[in-house]
Amino acid sequence: MDINKRTILWIVFSVSLFFLWDQWMVSNKHPSFFAPAAQQAAKAPGATSDLPAAVGAATGAAALPGALAPAAAAKGERISVTTDVVKADIDTLGGQLVRLELLQFKDGIDQKKNQVLFDVNAGAGKTYLAQTGLVGATAGSFPTHQTVFAAQPGARALDGGNQVQLVLEAVEGGVKLTKTFTFKRGDYVIDVRHDVSNVGAAPVKPELYMQLVHDGHKPAGDSYFNSSYTGPTLYTAADKYKKLTFEKIEKEDAEQLAKPDRKVVPDHPTHADNGWVAISQHFFVSALVPQDKVARDIFTKKVGNNTYAVGVVMPLGTLAPGATITNSAKLYSGPQQAKLLEPVAEGLDLVKDYGMLTIIAKPIFWVMEQIHKVLGNWGWTIIAFTVLIKLLFFPLSAAGYRSMAKMKVVTPKMQAIRERHKGDPAKMNQATMELYKTEKINPLGGCLPILVQMPVFLALYWVLQASVEIRGAPWIGWITNLADPDPWFILPVLYAISMYITTKLNPAPADPMQAKMMLFMPLAFSVMFFFFPSGLVLYWVVNNVLSIGQQWVITKKYAPSTPISLLK
Repeated sequence: MDINKRTILWIVFSVSLFFLWDQWMVSNKHPSFFAPAAQQAAKAPGATSDLPAAVGAATGAAALPGALAPAAAAKGERISVTTDVVKADIDTLGGQLVRLELLQFKDGIDQKKNQVLFDVNAGAGKTYLAQTGLVGATAGSFPTHQTVFAAQPGARALDGGNQVQLVLEAVEGGVKLTKTFTFKRGDYVIDVRHDVSNVGAAPVKPELYMQLVHDGHKPAGDSYFNSSYTGPTLYTAADKYKKLTFEKIEKEDAEQLAKPDRKVVPDHPTHADNGWVAISQHFFVSALVPQDKVARDIFTKKVGNNTYAVGVVMPLGTLAPGATITNSAKLYSGPQQAKLLEPVAEGLDLVKDYGMLTIIAKPIFWVMEQIHKVLGNWGWTIIAFTVLIKLLFFPLSAAGYRSMAKMKVVTPKMQAIRERHKGDPAKMNQATMELYKTEKINPLGGCLPILVQMPVFLALYWVLQASVEIRGAPWIGWITNLADPDPWFILPVLYAISMYITTKLNPAPADPMQAKMMLFMPLAFSVMFFFFPSGLVLYWVVNNVLSIGQQWVITKKYAPSTPISLLK
């Protein structure tokens, strides 16, 4: 059977790009090509409670108050706390974290501004909050994130120290809730301590809730070509890492409203005594890590128009009059850097999502980090690592290019066979296979090495796509941010040229239409690469240039004048 190896290579490459495109579609909240189209979730009539779903009759989230009407809303004061890495705004209305600015990371669109995670901008439809409070048997009986807290005096910046604390207090329903936020130098972790005291005359059974609230939009600047997953994530020791979607939460909320007599089971674990919940986006994450070994209910919920929450509710037991119980938690809000995430909580480093190839991608990034420590530039690191990969796979690549060289040598004989038997496909295939056998050519010899290397290349793609270290990193000259597309399109053009040369070095297809398609493909991929991060395009350009050099040497060595018997 006549098998054109170059066609197979293009099929492998195209299928790989298709799967990458499918992952972009999924990560950008579009349905996968392999999943059935989801029905549009019905919108709930009226206002929706902005607190957790019910966890028990007249307790837990069932007792939580709904959203306050704007006209009746209490007024709070925003208090700013500044360290060397973050500037946080906490509202005394509920003790909510309403804004968090990362002082060492620039905004992805406006480089004159810092990256902002938590924020509220009603006009732009942006909502990103961290909220905590208490619930009990009677709705609204304890301090919640709608209660006005009183801020205790104290420093609001490091001022030469290593940490700064903000203490907020509120009393409601015979319960005093004290929130203590501790910010530390050089740390993206905010320690959040809740001291719950019964200041009444009767026993109480409060439950502590903590939730992250986020709108259903992707961060500004995200695109199909420079994006990753945005949405709720969580981890438990039993169920491991879970990625959720705002669309799924919307659908579950609509199903619950449509059938209030039947509890809709969410698509995630609902009970644990460990783990964390988070909101992940490209390069950054905010994660609530509750106190370990404390039982909790995990919930997701729609809390408003295109606004969703993920969080936990933890029973604190019965508090006698005068008794106090303390609960400690962590809130990490910062970059997705494994060295920062791993010490915070088990499994938190998984938010740096490498997809199915994590087992390969993690070692790849470790090697790149070691190279970067020496070179100090991520652009040169990408180039050096590409060279290292080419050296590692040199024997496989050389075998593939030798096979292609052999095919190029016998191309005239193959064309003669096609002309001789063009009216009889069976005889043409038989003669072609006899030619392969006589000349000792494996028709798949050029494909198998590529297939072996493909997982490494795809893993490297996701490493470059997911690593915040690349974000804002310059290379040389016109490339000032390897996470942004090439502003002058120089790298995509170089990629097109390199692909054209590669096409010319390969055996020419016998079919004229196929030959034209092969010449068109470099142009098509080059246009697509106009929108790719320049760091990724740099990798492909360097990889192609090295492949061209290797292929040219081998092809020249096995020129048509060389006896085919020597190509072994």
